[in-house]
Amino acid sequence: MPHEFELRKQVTLEATPEQVWDAIATGPGIDSWFMGRNEIEPREGGATRQYFGDFPVEATVTAWEPSRRFGFRSDKGPDGSFMALEYLIEGREQGSTVLRLVQSGILGDDWDGEYDALSRGWDLYLHTLDQYLTHFHGRSAVVVFGTRPKTGGGEPVWQELERGVGLTGPVTPGERVRLTPAGLDPIEGVVDYAVPGFLGVRNDDGLYRFIQGRDETLVVGHHIFGDVDPKETERAWHEWLGRLLP
Repeated sequence: MPHEFELRKQVTLEATPEQVWDAIATGPGIDSWFMGRNEIEPREGGATRQYFGDFPVEATVTAWEPSRRFGFRSDKGPDGSFMALEYLIEGREQGSTVLRLVQSGILGDDWDGEYDALSRGWDLYLHTLDQYLTHFHGRSAVVVFGTRPKTGGGEPVWQELERGVGLTGPVTPGERVRLTPAGLDPIEGVVDYAVPGFLGVRNDDGLYRFIQGRDETLVVGHHIFGDVDPKETERAWHEWLGRLLP
C-alpha cells in the first residue's frame, strides 16, 4: 500500500547563494551534479523536465525566488502518487551557504527500501554538488547516465563492478586510483566518495559515479567536463554495462 513520506537533508557549501542557485535551478547547473539531462523554465508555474534517454519526467515549478527558494512538484499519477522537492538557500558569513532540501510524496509498498535508497542517494548527490561547486563551478558537464539490472550469475553485483573497472577490492576517500573499464579510456583520479554501494572518482575532467541501486541494478551517472561527444560517450558506457552483466 502506498505511503506518504518526507525526507529532509542539509549541507553547507563553500559557495555564494547565487552560485548555489545557478547549480540547483538551471538545466546546465543541475546537469553538472545530478541525474539525467535537465531543463527548467525559470518562473513559478514553469515546467521542469528531467531526461533519461529520450523520455522526460516532467513537473511544475511551485516556488521561484532566485537565490532563496526553488521548488517543483509532479502531477499526480493514476494511483495518487506524486513527488515534490523544495530547496531553501541561506547565505552565511565568508561566502558560504546552507542548502536545505525537503523531498515529499508517496512511495510504494516497499516503503522502507525506497526511503533508504532516496536518503542514501541524496547523500551522494549533495556531496557531488559540493564537489562541482568546489572544483568545476562555471563549467558545464556532459551527462552520462545508464542503468543495467542484474541478469544472472553468482557473483555479487558490486564485485562485478569492481572487477569491471579494474579494482581488486574496496577503496577509501582520498585514495588515488586508475579505473580501466574495457573499451573506454582509463580514468585516473582520486576517490572522493566511497560507501557500500557507491563509488565516486574525481579527476580534472569529471566526476564519475557508480551506484548499486535497488534489486542489484547498476547505475553509472557521470559528469564529464572535457570535450567529448555526448551521444558517443553515453553509448560507450551503455555498451560497457552490457558487457559487464551479460
